[in-house]
Amino acid sequence: MSVDNVLSRILEVEHGFQHILNGADEILSIYSKEQCFEVALTLFEHEAYQARMLATTILGRLATEDNNALCFLKDRISTDENWRVQEMLAKAFDEVCKHRGYEVSLPLIEEWLNDNNPNVIRAVTEGLRIWTSRPFFKENPSVAIALISKHKTHESEYLRKSVGNALRDISKKHSELIRKEVEQWDLSNFRIMLTYKLAVKLLK
Repeated sequence: MSVDNVLSRILEVEHGFQHILNGADEILSIYSKEQCFEVALTLFEHEAYQARMLATTILGRLATEDNNALCFLKDRISTDENWRVQEMLAKAFDEVCKHRGYEVSLPLIEEWLNDNNPNVIRAVTEGLRIWTSRPFFKENPSVAIALISKHKTHESEYLRKSVGNALRDISKKHSELIRKEVEQWDLSNFRIMLTYKLAVKLLK
């Protein structure tokens, strides 16, 4: 099974993620990590978004142990304009945190949350959903809420929607914590109001 065979197969599918994950598994099982890194770099230059999704997934698997792959995800994959590629970036970031451990990954999480690129930030807010279903954050929901809420006023509506939805997820089990958080928000700010409406959707 060659990369071309895997690629030709995934190019036939327009929607979903499972075929991308399966394709990445196949490539990672055939080639060395060094070869997979080079394959991913080549795939990322492809015009088809499916190929770039595949590149992102491969790099996410490599990034659990390879900081060069992690840097490429942050610096290059985050600049891709296709939303599907950004969804795979979120999945890739969660893969890294899951492998390393969420508590151990806190400095990395904070580093990405402090980036200037909204796609880098969103990879965290979206990738770790549902945050309080993840180890460490399950026992420390207030930490998750504080990290996510930091971007309630971000200029990117795409990111603010992710922030609001992530907080809404947490409200299912921790409604009082979310209520306590949003009570402090300045709802006269139109950016905060959008985030707020999503965050409190399930609150009575």
